[in-house]
Amino acid sequence: MSLLDQAEFADNPEPRCPVILLLDTSGSMRGEPIEQLNAALQQFDRELKSDPLAALRVEVAVVEFGGAARALGVYGEDTGKDVQFDASRAFVTADLLTPPTLTARGGTPMGEAVRRGLDLLHKRKEIYKQNSLDYFRPWMFLITDGNPTDQWETAAEQVRLEESRKGLLFFGIGVENADLKTLARFTPDNRPPLKLRGLAFGELFQWLSRSLSAVAHSKPGEQVPLPPAGWAEIAV
Repeated sequence: MSLLDQAEFADNPEPRCPVILLLDTSGSMRGEPIEQLNAALQQFDRELKSDPLAALRVEVAVVEFGGAARALGVYGEDTGKDVQFDASRAFVTADLLTPPTLTARGGTPMGEAVRRGLDLLHKRKEIYKQNSLDYFRPWMFLITDGNPTDQWETAAEQVRLEESRKGLLFFGIGVENADLKTLARFTPDNRPPLKLRGLAFGELFQWLSRSLSAVAHSKPGEQVPLPPAGWAEIAV
């Protein structure tokens, strides 16, 4: 373990709830969708910071997938830079979070993003264990407006297997023309993907911040009821 990790956990020994935001930044998100998503990330930041306990317990990492999958820095000089899926640099507690500004470009390598996200979570949990830090079940929150443009089937199997082992909670959110049938291959049967109502990213991230706050105020392993998803619509 690194000296930086030791110092971080000595300063803040609270149990952690890691959440990875897997965000589609492909070319089809250009214009209002990416602008609304960026605004929602800023709102998410403000709302998490407004809950003092959640600000210390919720850890956020951002993985974008537009052309390629990249873990973006969310703290200090790293903000917006590619941090090479380094689990010590990719995550930061909400009190220190600086959301990156996303840019839309390229294809939709969703499979790569999920695989790299799973590996990043695995490495982050190892860091917790090395530092004897308790943690909540990690969250993986994927938002996409299209179809994967890479090999995604193995990644879908991996995430469903990890879900079945209670190694994480996976949420799949479809925007506009997203292929919900493909997205459903990633999600557990009891938590099918949801379709965002229009571009209601603000409502979506408000729900996410409130849900994570509820988790942060519980104990690791407890069942926590989540607020209703008023931002979703029935897919027909």
